[in-house]
Amino acid sequence: MLIHQYTYAYGAVSPLDGRLDSLILPHVNTECMQVFLDEVAERHPNENLIMIMDGAGWHKSLQLSLPDNLRTLFLPPYSPELNPQEHLWDELREKHFHNIAFNSLSALEDTLVSGLFSLENNPQLVHSISAWDWIINALNF
Repeated sequence: MLIHQYTYAYGAVSPLDGRLDSLILPHVNTECMQVFLDEVAERHPNENLIMIMDGAGWHKSLQLSLPDNLRTLFLPPYSPELNPQEHLWDELREKHFHNIAFNSLSALEDTLVSGLFSLENNPQLVHSISAWDWIINALNF
């Protein structure tokens, strides 16, 4: 019997240098998004961060409290191809989850941790996937 269980990876990439911050959280909702925003801001306390996101409800919730060093910008509707993070999810699925059925949620999370750790520790790869000319040119004005 096949049982569906869920866990969620949150990620933020810096196309300029290939840094990736990620967390695995149990839900996609405002509360978990707040945890992720706070964590990213805490990891980069001396930087002014701009996080570009799609229009998911938990991204735009009025209950979110942005950390002092973080601002958000939103992509146009129906444009996931503009988000470099989506291409990192493709890389993660292709390299770590291709044609695999897991025996438990724990086994899936172990693979997810390993895959995210691999990406976080390979900024050259992350940069090559996310640093599109138009993004880099927009950031280097």
